[in-house]
Amino acid sequence: MHTSPQPLETRNDSQSGFLWDAHDAYLFDIDGTLLRSRDRVHFDAFVHAVRLVLGREVSLEGIPLAGNTDAAILREACLRSGVPAPILDAHHAAILTAMCDHVAQRRAELDLMLMPAVEQTLDHLTRRGALLGVATGNLESIGWTKLERAGLRHWFRFGGFSDCFSDRSQLLAHAAQQARALAGPAARLCVVGDTLRDIEAARANSLSVVAVATGRFSFDQLIAHCPDLCAESLAHLLRARPIQAHPLQARPLQKGPAQP
Repeated sequence: MHTSPQPLETRNDSQSGFLWDAHDAYLFDIDGTLLRSRDRVHFDAFVHAVRLVLGREVSLEGIPLAGNTDAAILREACLRSGVPAPILDAHHAAILTAMCDHVAQRRAELDLMLMPAVEQTLDHLTRRGALLGVATGNLESIGWTKLERAGLRHWFRFGGFSDCFSDRSQLLAHAAQQARALAGPAARLCVVGDTLRDIEAARANSLSVVAVATGRFSFDQLIAHCPDLCAESLAHLLRARPIQAHPLQARPLQKGPAQP
């Protein structure tokens, strides 16, 4: 049964405006923001690739994954498992290639669920003339494979990935550089992500950032890190009217029922 959307309210005083859908280009995180994986294909790729290339066993247990990058996760897993840094460095490229090959070979097993209102949000921004890209901790081949399997690939023209960057702020800077090359050097850019690291990376690059609580971080955890706007989901974001708030202070949207 369809229900009428509930009004959304801000939690703080009004000062200066932030229009979330008025930027020239958007840099979307993938996992937790656009989609969620209900399989272990990407997760297993780390273990498989290290075993194949180095003949060693690694584990991702205890390694923070949300907002992390594939390159950083791989390095941490190897170091925790006793792989000397010089050996990892010598075989790093081969391991990354093996990871991508593993996901490509098992792409039919990818079980991906779109986050609420993803396609509606991408359509809304595209209709407003925005350029869409991704900025993700995934390796490039893996990131594009997920988007293709989820039916989202056609929305995005470029991306920043972790193949050459273990630090999220660096891959975001690379994505921003591509966005400005396409949209112009003065283009207004906005990051959309679901983790604290998305917010931190956006701030490190002096970019606007919208946080959505559809991943492992709660609404309250995200808003404490002061994104420009924080919403329970993209569905809530679409239903929100333009709102006002203090500069560099999060503009929260109250919880409400998901869009039918």
